[in-house]
Amino acid sequence: MPTELPFDLTPELAPLSWLIGAWEGQGRLGAGEAGTEVFYQRIDFTDHQLPFLEYRGESWLCEEDGTLLRPLTVENGFWALDRDRRDGDPGPGMRPADVVPVLRSAEDVEPFRREDGSFPITAQISHPGSLTELYYGVIKGPQLQLRTDSVMRGSAAGPYEGGSRIMGLVNGQLFWRWDATADGEEHPHASAILDRMPDPSQGRLAPGVPRTSN
Repeated sequence: MPTELPFDLTPELAPLSWLIGAWEGQGRLGAGEAGTEVFYQRIDFTDHQLPFLEYRGESWLCEEDGTLLRPLTVENGFWALDRDRRDGDPGPGMRPADVVPVLRSAEDVEPFRREDGSFPITAQISHPGSLTELYYGVIKGPQLQLRTDSVMRGSAAGPYEGGSRIMGLVNGQLFWRWDATADGEEHPHASAILDRMPDPSQGRLAPGVPRTSN
């Protein structure tokens, strides 16, 4: 079945379109068991009419009742269809793309669909403390899986060798889990269940909203 192209969306972002918007909710560190630390999170996937989505995740440690305690971390990055670079693509740096997109329609995106119906995707995510990850994976309908291909660590980075992430929509909520590898073993790192915000300006961690405890 051909990919449905949402109105006014860069064609190659169609497989990722269900992520676009703002999401907020609570999660737990580690295996998500009772007693582990709780966090409140906001994730934004933003379309800039370019062949990628901007990703931003802001997290705060919180009480079980959702009372915000203190900032936990912020992630930033870019998610896109995994394909080779072509003439007309933007970059590097501020080099502009051609006026006509490289992939002009949903039909141009279909050749990237695999036999199982999934599309290959890539994501780069940067963290505080001089740590950046490059992920590759697949997206199939409202589900995706990513695994690190490489990790760049500076002198301030803690022990981290890589990881895997999964995301999916369940009854309109965004479920995600992140497993991290250190010392050669993969362990549950964090997981959360987030609700879509009706408008990006809404939510407890929306831009401009004071981070005050209730």
